[in-house]
Amino acid sequence: MAARHFLTLNDMTTTELENLVDHGTKLRNEWRQGKVRDSLKNRVLAMIFEKSSTRTRVSFEAGMTQLGGSAMFLSPRDTQLGRGEPIEDSAIVISSMVDAVMIRTFAHETVEKFARASRAPVINALTDDFHPCQLLADMQTYREHRGSIRGATVAWIGDGNNMCHSYINAATQFDFHLNVATPQGYEPDLELVKAHSAHVTLMREPAEAARNADLLVTDVWASMGQEDEQKAREKAFSNYQINSALMDIAATDALLMHCLPAHRGEEISADMLDHPGSVIWDEAENRLHAQKALLEFLILNRLD
Repeated sequence: MAARHFLTLNDMTTTELENLVDHGTKLRNEWRQGKVRDSLKNRVLAMIFEKSSTRTRVSFEAGMTQLGGSAMFLSPRDTQLGRGEPIEDSAIVISSMVDAVMIRTFAHETVEKFARASRAPVINALTDDFHPCQLLADMQTYREHRGSIRGATVAWIGDGNNMCHSYINAATQFDFHLNVATPQGYEPDLELVKAHSAHVTLMREPAEAARNADLLVTDVWASMGQEDEQKAREKAFSNYQINSALMDIAATDALLMHCLPAHRGEEISADMLDHPGSVIWDEAENRLHAQKALLEFLILNRLD
């Protein structure tokens, strides 16, 4: 059987995604109850990092350990993807020795090339275009606090980046409407928006996007690799901050999410991480449990 990969949310059906989210909650509950689970005993995950990340490494490494398996960390110093060796050659060799491969990198083409040559499942842990693992955690978190997100309104405030792109995919897969408010010149990929036009509306004003929304979401103004644009982005995004005033015009029971790290005083005001509607800390923890569900599904080809 050919390996299943998870490069974007579109690699799964809606039913599979909803089952993953529910299984993530089950695994979270088991873990909090102290139950031991060894479903991935003797299985190995290779973690290839060309972009560094605290949460991604900790969540995947801890997740494999909690499931009885192990994970190996490969930094840019340890690999030569596309440099000393073609990506496809690296994929053939690495995937012959491990049970799954997680890649966090810049170009989305890198994970696509690796997956085409890999005999083991490949997980996109973030590229410049998409961040599907975070969306599993976000959808799990919303479901735990509010039930199904179907028919809800979600407001994305800020940069039309990889997280925004994954929210666009999620809007169709989970059947919610996404209002995207970005400054001019920072819109998400317009072809992607067009493909999901029935579920996505582009706006300029954050207040228009947030009005009566059930969920507000944001991300940093300048992502890794965009540090030289920081000053220009601070100016362009100065009116795109989630704060109490914006939260007040959302639905009365609206939730707030941020994939972290948060730059307090920029995309989110300092007080909002501890706002009553904030589920940011649950969202962060759920990266662990959502990814455990994903690993079981891809490696075992089932959810128990």
